[in-house]
Amino acid sequence: MPDFDVYKASLEYHAMGRPGKIEVVPTKPTLTQRDLSLAYSPGVAEPCREIARQPNDAYKYTNKGNLVAVISNGTAILGIGNLGALASKPVMEGKGVLFKKFADIDVFDIEVKTEDIETFIETVAQLEPTFGGINLEDIKAPECFEIEQRLKERINIPVFHDDQHGTAIISGAALINALEHVGKKPQDIRIVINGAGASGISCTNFAIQLGVKPENILMCDSKGVIHHLREDLNKTKKIFARETDARTLEDALDGADVFYGLSVKGALKPEALKRMAKNPVVFALANPDPEIEPALAHATRDDVLMATGRSDYPNQVNNVLGFPFIFRGALDTRATAINEEMKMAAARALADLAKAEVPDSVSRAYGGKRFRFGREYLIPKPFDPRVLYYVAPAVAEAAIKTGVAQVELNIDEYREKLRRQTDPGRAVMGVAIRRATELQKRLALPDGSDGRVLSVARQIIRDGVARPVLVGNTEKIHAGMKGFDADQYEVVDPASPPDNDLMNIRLKERAGLFAQDALDSYALAALMTDVGMVDGMLSAADRVFRETVPNVLKFVSKRRSTKRVIGMHIMVLKGRVIFFADTTLVVNPTAEELADSARLCAEAANGLNITPRVAFVSFNNFGASEHAEAEKVRVATQLFRQANPGVAAIGEIQADVAIAPGEYRNVVSVDEWEQPANILIFPNLDAANASFRLVRVTAGATALGPLLLGLRKPANVMPRGSTVQDAVAMAAVTLAMPTLSSESGVYSRVDPNTPDA
Repeated sequence: MPDFDVYKASLEYHAMGRPGKIEVVPTKPTLTQRDLSLAYSPGVAEPCREIARQPNDAYKYTNKGNLVAVISNGTAILGIGNLGALASKPVMEGKGVLFKKFADIDVFDIEVKTEDIETFIETVAQLEPTFGGINLEDIKAPECFEIEQRLKERINIPVFHDDQHGTAIISGAALINALEHVGKKPQDIRIVINGAGASGISCTNFAIQLGVKPENILMCDSKGVIHHLREDLNKTKKIFARETDARTLEDALDGADVFYGLSVKGALKPEALKRMAKNPVVFALANPDPEIEPALAHATRDDVLMATGRSDYPNQVNNVLGFPFIFRGALDTRATAINEEMKMAAARALADLAKAEVPDSVSRAYGGKRFRFGREYLIPKPFDPRVLYYVAPAVAEAAIKTGVAQVELNIDEYREKLRRQTDPGRAVMGVAIRRATELQKRLALPDGSDGRVLSVARQIIRDGVARPVLVGNTEKIHAGMKGFDADQYEVVDPASPPDNDLMNIRLKERAGLFAQDALDSYALAALMTDVGMVDGMLSAADRVFRETVPNVLKFVSKRRSTKRVIGMHIMVLKGRVIFFADTTLVVNPTAEELADSARLCAEAANGLNITPRVAFVSFNNFGASEHAEAEKVRVATQLFRQANPGVAAIGEIQADVAIAPGEYRNVVSVDEWEQPANILIFPNLDAANASFRLVRVTAGATALGPLLLGLRKPANVMPRGSTVQDAVAMAAVTLAMPTLSSESGVYSRVDPNTPDA
């Protein structure tokens, strides 16, 4: 149970600040009279006329294509019963939060004050023009079945009752993997369902679609087994009545392979669990307390596979793994329905994802715990960002194949688009990633036996970004790369370094050593990079930057035309990309070094297909101060403009004016600076480092880097805390961008012992 007072904390959470959990935010500018005249009268008349002429243009000119109605009458709120429409509003708002958080889908929550089926159906049906989809929620059985079915028949947008289908889809994914893990087949197993409400019935139907034979399923309600002699069954339950001698749940579980609990706390007793078949699968999904506590279940049988609805136990069957992504795929194809094939596609996509290697970001979200497919990891975690680009494309593809899609998508391109949505860095590095996959260069990874480096190498191979050359202990590396063919990667062991004459010369020049002397993996990787034995290097272990970068600066040559090697961060925020430099190396650069830094950053931006717009940042604008620091920035701007006449540049200028010139018309004219800067050159390391860290934290920006600019061969060092995906993106940019791996220049030693190195 939670280690805090849920009652008090929840009320405070919902009441603090602006009451509730959601708000409506404009998506277009509303700063001027012109903006307002376009947003409303008279300009708004034009899209109205277009939609009247062509109704599908509603998807073009309004939010219909990204808007879902979450609708309830409050007759079955969570596990607490019929509290009425108004009391359901916090849940419906919460559902809206989940839609937005996990799939960027907007929601209006609608609470309908009626228990009359006809009134409810009519109310919802009349909302069809507003929404791209309808999510029904917390409506009691059996009315919910009729409501959903009749709405599906009546309106031409997806209708989805999550209480029915969400649990069925997620538990279905867990069932697929549980049966695979224990070596059983759906057609051979017996299932007992305890709970004959909306979720229980939907789970039963879904299990049948997975291949479980209907005659091998027994359903129980509060009165026991639903059998052929009972006369108290409604029409929904009668469908599941079986000819059987079993009368109690314990009877039904004798020899059963799977238990679905969609009922109440404590319903599954240890004695009943003991009667189940070998390797029993137990889905105890009652909330907040399961039908049997996992600790008790495991104490009763050590071969049990457990899932619950709780986040504090393994294998949480959480509907948030389903509905946001199912609607994402349905909305993006403008599907007219969410059919059985789309639901099954979602379940199978989730099952597949659980078998993929889990990224660091997921482990961090769960306190650093590592996850691997097995008894305690049958389905993905809700905070796994990959669910979006696994499930939504699968749903979209099923919609297209079954003919309910009104828009056909290229599924591979759609998946990549969603992947970039979850990983802003991937969007920025898209050019580099594509180029790297085409070039298939060799990338040295020092500390090659480190667990995180091995994860990076495995992901680099999966993504096709490069051929990893792991530098470290041979035996440990091969053990860590188990499952990958030996021809997919290379190993270089510092204990027996390669014999290369040029490498020996470099080593003697720079460290007074020979290759036969003891070398750490970082020095060896850097030397191999410098002499061309590999195409580049990336330090990907979770180490302190200042411990690893000296080897790069000592053993990888600087470009002849470069003043200093610098560190540049790429910041991705709210659809914008801004380059910050120098954020890591040069403490107090000269004007000439600032101009050179700007040149290197402009080259990097061009390499990412981004047109550079450079701003030299100062504490004042355009000579307002005669201070020496301002003068340095002023001179740097002049030097850069003279040497790079084709690149837009402004300075000296304050940072806010540089990135938002439209808001400072009194400071900078339209002719001078029409668009925001995307490269910020700071006067010193203090300013640059503090700025990028503040933006990363306060603006929620994604920081990529630092990229080391000015080296003759590409070499980079990941900072501590970087994810595996960050490292894969950095691997791509290290190898793929010609401006960052220029072969021009000759050896020029950089002294790592000086503060500015």
